[in-house]
Amino acid sequence: MSINVNGISKSYGKQKALNRVRFDVEAGEIVGFLGPNGAGKSTLMKILTGFLPADEGSARVFGLEVSPMATNFRAKIGYLPEHNPLYPEMYVREYLAVVAGFYKLNSKKKKVEKVVEMTGLTSEAHKKIGALSKGYRQRVGLAQALIHDPEVLILDEPTSGLDPNQLEEIRKLITNISKHKTVMLSTHIMQEVEAICSRVIIINNGEIIADGDTASIKRMAIGLGQQVELATVEDLDVDKIEQLPFVASVEIIETNHCMLTSSVEEDIRPMLFKWAVEQGLTIVTLNEKSRTIENVFMDLTR
Repeated sequence: MSINVNGISKSYGKQKALNRVRFDVEAGEIVGFLGPNGAGKSTLMKILTGFLPADEGSARVFGLEVSPMATNFRAKIGYLPEHNPLYPEMYVREYLAVVAGFYKLNSKKKKVEKVVEMTGLTSEAHKKIGALSKGYRQRVGLAQALIHDPEVLILDEPTSGLDPNQLEEIRKLITNISKHKTVMLSTHIMQEVEAICSRVIIINNGEIIADGDTASIKRMAIGLGQQVELATVEDLDVDKIEQLPFVASVEIIETNHCMLTSSVEEDIRPMLFKWAVEQGLTIVTLNEKSRTIENVFMDLTR
């Protein structure tokens, strides 16, 4: 078990940021941690990295207890906070050497060169951090999180503020890194989650409201307004369709073409097919509208 979170709660005054949150992360998983602003994502990540104490509950990383007072678990974790805290007046290699010193690493120069190459910083490593683009500063942040070769990476909004090209580069970098490490990342970019995460945890108001692999999260769309496109050779009687007990609403596209939204938990396509046959309609199209993690996220957190 890479990460164990057992009933963690955290409050800021009267505001409850986390309410008895619990989950486990297996070694090698890439977990996308999603939630609206203020849901408790960053608070949990700060607790998991020992920057904040929990009010209740406990957390362990590879069996080692996590707390602000403990030190032995820190070598297991690499952390990139949401606001990447760098020293703009320092040179890239200089900064990474200082971080390597914090971990008392042997062969610091060798470790610095290895992580510079791993994160694609070779061409920029001679510059001061303040002279780098946002994308390269994020690479420096990843480099400091990786320099001690941790088994777990915790990344808080690692692609925030990047342009599409920078985003793609950082995404590829994280994907490559994750082949050998457990990764937990928070993001608001749903395409990023679908592209690189094997599992999704959605948190809202300090509580976990969904947890599963990306395919199972998408399947949660059924029962949350499944949309089905129906087209027939014959014209459709909208009044009859609206009276169907499993249909919540109908959007007309053409006289023989519409989009239906379900009002029940199960997949409505078999029921629609049966109804169309009974009406003597010749079906041309009966497709479920593609659902994404973003759709499910919005349905669950709205």
